Amino acid sequence: MDLIKTLTAQYMKPELPEMNVGDTVKVTVKVKEGSRERTQAFEGTIIAKKHGGINETITVRRISYNVGCEKVFPVHSPTIVSVETVRKGKVRRAKLYYLRNRVGKAAKIKERL
Repeated sequence: MDLIKTLTAQYMKPELPEMNVGDTVKVTVKVKEGSRERTQAFEGTIIAKKHGGINETITVRRISYNVGCEKVFPVHSPTIVSVETVRKGKVRRAKLYYLRNRVGKAAKIKERL
């Protein structure tokens, strides 16, 4: 087990901010289109965190043109440029899957000060 941890430690990103479920984050991702490469931001609420270490993923949900859109981001992936916490959320659950059934003000999360 220690051998696996030492091998994966070099690929982990040390400069990540503290992210929790319920926080609103802006994830900047490298997008490759043909021969060109650009960055694209995806801003939304973290509804789930899974795994740990090098395999850690976050599920980010946002509403775009009245349609819910979810993306799963591997946190330590080289395609992720940065993760920025926009606001902290006050929640009492580990997974916020109930937000999928809510619309408008019912889908709001209180801010932690």
